[in-house]
Amino acid sequence: MPAKFTVYKDRAGKYRFNLKASNGDIIIASESYPEKKLTMKSLALVVKNASKAKIEDTTVEVNEIKKKRGRPPADSKKDNKPAK
Repeated sequence: MPAKFTVYKDRAGKYRFNLKASNGDIIIASESYPEKKLTMKSLALVVKNASKAKIEDTTVEVNEIKKKRGRPPADSKKDNKPAK
């Protein structure tokens, strides 16, 4: 069975969609929408844009980026308290 999108109402009566893999695992879950029409519009945008989307990996630590640029990590800065 191929992956499929499912549109449903949650316990609060709001509309949501999810994407289930072929094994039934949910791999994408949407936010809630007050109207089914909005849910369907969002789902259509996901389907339209997903194959063109680029992957942006933001898991690189800020300190690693600073080290590569020759800047000291944030935790190694001196205490900059004003003198009394």
